[in-house]
Amino acid sequence: MKKAFQLFDFSQKVNYKNEILAGLTVAMTMIPESLSFAILAGFPPLVGLYAAFIAGLVTAIFGGRPGMISGGAGATVIVLIALMKSHGIEYVFAAVALGGVVQICIGLFKLGKFIRLVPQPVMFGFVNGLAVVIFMSQLEQFKTVINGQVSWLQVTPLYIMLGLVALTIAIVLIFPKITKAVPASLVAIMVVFAIVIIFNIETKTVEDIASVQGGFPPFHIPNIPFSFETLKVIFPYSVIVAAVGLTEGLLTLNLVDEITGTRGNSNRECIAQGSSNILNGFFYGMGGCPMIAQTLVNLGAGSRARLSGIIGALTILLIILFGAPVIGKLPMAALVGVMMMVAITTFEWASFRIINKMPRHDIFVGILVALITIVLHNLALAVLIGVIISALVFAWESAKRIRARHYINESGVKHYEIYGPLFFGSTTTFLEKFDIQNDPNHVIIDFKESRVSDMSAIEALNNLTKKYNQLNKTVELQHLSADCRQLLKNADAVINVNVIEDPTYKVVS
Repeated sequence: MKKAFQLFDFSQKVNYKNEILAGLTVAMTMIPESLSFAILAGFPPLVGLYAAFIAGLVTAIFGGRPGMISGGAGATVIVLIALMKSHGIEYVFAAVALGGVVQICIGLFKLGKFIRLVPQPVMFGFVNGLAVVIFMSQLEQFKTVINGQVSWLQVTPLYIMLGLVALTIAIVLIFPKITKAVPASLVAIMVVFAIVIIFNIETKTVEDIASVQGGFPPFHIPNIPFSFETLKVIFPYSVIVAAVGLTEGLLTLNLVDEITGTRGNSNRECIAQGSSNILNGFFYGMGGCPMIAQTLVNLGAGSRARLSGIIGALTILLIILFGAPVIGKLPMAALVGVMMMVAITTFEWASFRIINKMPRHDIFVGILVALITIVLHNLALAVLIGVIISALVFAWESAKRIRARHYINESGVKHYEIYGPLFFGSTTTFLEKFDIQNDPNHVIIDFKESRVSDMSAIEALNNLTKKYNQLNKTVELQHLSADCRQLLKNADAVINVNVIEDPTYKVVS
């Protein structure tokens, strides 16, 4: 009997060393990113770390697949900046919690499966655009604030930063050739950290961004008026947060599926994300979703189970409670180097190899999605536009495939055999196939190799039969599948046409 709920798959072989080391590496790379986005949005820095801990722990345990890492992600935080400026952080907490409710509803109604509608060119564009965004975001660490003005590092500080980043990248590239027993990214962080401490090198550290010292996330009910007016303010933000989080999360899930050769559960991931965001709203978290960069760090470190995500989340909590003085000294150059390598390995370089073999519209969609992701940093909008364009291209191509073969039998009845789907895009071509003026008095339209798909198709049939009726000619439809007959029956008010019932023709369902 299948278990209704299964926390861990005990049949899965777990490499505890890889999982623990991967979890530690993920925690190191997640802390500065969560802090940066919290500060960018105007939140207290700890709000970002609390989100990383809560989202990371809940989704690691209850999420849709092992190996995926969630945290206080920039994709959702950027949506909330306007709400933060206009109404304050209490409204942000409420919007995050309500967004979690929306995500749970999507999971319960099993709508996560619609992520399958995302075509491969959109995935290529999404991944490539995100790789560029990850890489470009690291360049911000090469800037400093002087007299209230943001400027690029100059001379010695810049050379030190570049040298340490180059050393980190070199270790990440070379160390796996020596041994894969320890994640190369964690080794790189530790080596660069040791060099900076031993030689007392002055460079940018985590504590230069913000303090990571704090206590356990406190329970807190958002201090807002519970009224319809408040709901009107926060609900649009909640829906966008839910959509952006699920889009990035389910696309990341698909990507992990491809990398690991396994299959995750999209609806379970929706529910886990929603639960984590509800907790975020009530425990001082800024909200979050799966983080593709940290997920790839995790997979690159050899993780394939849930344990690494749990270790990463608990490590962040321990750092907040006890480890801030040590982690605060961590050089940003080491973390920047690791994230740059993640960006480089995330980019689908194979897309350049196959670009001349892809249809032109697929190339256009991939490039457009990547550009929107890079310029607007809006993953949900980029994917939505990509899917819409792909759907329109598919409709156009399908519309060109409708054909008709006609003949007159020995009884003088003219038969039109229709091939291809009859829908809004193909109705014009369909109507052009008929010679109404010169056809005999009895016409049969055979849909054995076609189907009536929508209201536009029904209207096309209505117009066709009207033109035949005006000339006192009889039209009958043959070989309609059950769902097509039902569609016509439901449209009795707009169409009046005879349907031949063919007892020998069955549609396999």
